[in-house]
Order: sequence, then C-alpha cells, then structure tokens
Amino acid sequence: MPEETVWRGTSSQWKNFGLYILCALFCWLIVPIFIALARYLQTKNKVYELTTERLEITEGVFSKVTDTLELYRVKDLETRQPFLYRTFGVENVQLNSSDTSSPFIFIQAIPCTIALGDKIRDQVEAIRTQKQVREIDVE
Repeated sequence: MPEETVWRGTSSQWKNFGLYILCALFCWLIVPIFIALARYLQTKNKVYELTTERLEITEGVFSKVTDTLELYRVKDLETRQPFLYRTFGVENVQLNSSDTSSPFIFIQAIPCTIALGDKIRDQVEAIRTQKQVREIDVE
C-alpha cells in the first residue's frame, strides 16, 4: 500500500504574537523589524507532514533539514491548550517516542479544527496493526 499524505501544514503565527507586539513597540529602532521578519519566516518555513507511515518535519529558510519520525515509534500523545491559544482556537501537540534522535516532538499552534492529535493517533494505531508492532518499555 503506497504512503499517502494525511495532513500537511505549518504552525499558526499566533505563537509569535508576543514577539510581534514587542517588535511593534520598538519598531523605531529598526532592528526589531528584522527580528519579527526572521521569526515569521522561521515559522512559515517549518512544515509538518503527516503521512500514513511517518511524521516529517522540514525546517529552514535557506537550508532545509528534514526530521522523520516513524509513527509506530510513538509512545504517547498529548494536546495542550494554554489560555491564549484556546481563545484563538489553536493547540499544541506533543509526541513522546522511542526514537533516539527525536524522543520528543512538539508541534506548536496548530488550529483545533484540524484535530491533529486524533489524526496522529488513528495513523499510529493503523500502522501498528499493519506492521504488527507492539511498544514494550524495558527498564
């Protein structure tokens, strides 16, 4: 069965709201304008792609780096909505995995309407069933 894209997107710019306000207050110094622009580009160029088998995170403005997490390695999934995020309809999704290179994946400011946490959980269960993989913790 070929791998299909389930969801592809970026974080909301609401995560930079405080920085943008601060930069607007000090815009007469010119430097904060470039700081705000850099943060905007960093957020816009960090792309999350959830497929039926993995989660790929591509980031970088000039040079691109892609981190891949096989979904059957996901141990735990947590969604969080701080007060300001809840008022703007966005949430954070944190994944804990058994992957040594990226044990924690933190996806910030994703719109709640997407229900990314549920999509990830559904794909994790499906790929574990398909590959007949079971997560076992050994201490």
